[in-house]
Amino acid sequence: MVSLTLPNSYAAQMIAEARAANPAEACGLIAGLDGSPTKLYPIPNADPSIYRYNMDPKSQLVAMNDIEAHGWDLLAIWHSHTHTPAYPSPTDISLAYYPDSIYVILSLQEADPAIRAFQIVDAAVIEVAVTIEA
Repeated sequence: MVSLTLPNSYAAQMIAEARAANPAEACGLIAGLDGSPTKLYPIPNADPSIYRYNMDPKSQLVAMNDIEAHGWDLLAIWHSHTHTPAYPSPTDISLAYYPDSIYVILSLQEADPAIRAFQIVDAAVIEVAVTIEA
């Protein structure tokens, strides 16, 4: 089973970004090397909405170029759900264009944010174990 371990600082930053963007969804990328996170990239939502995210193309390109320049991989794509559980929506599934990446969803539905992760390949959703380390 694939798993993902995130530093507590990444989880805290993602939660802060999600709360700041609320009621719109927040989004970003996580670079990695050999399955371990190396850098978190918050990316502005170009079309702020409570239903979907659309990463700002220029900011996404800067992040992707930085990931490539460092020889890292696109480990994960993350976004928030403001009023629904941390599970891929039909829109999330239809827009999952990176089958080798993990999709991390942060939900603000409850007072204590939930973070879950998934692999999405050919519309099949498989949960990935997430560990937040101190």
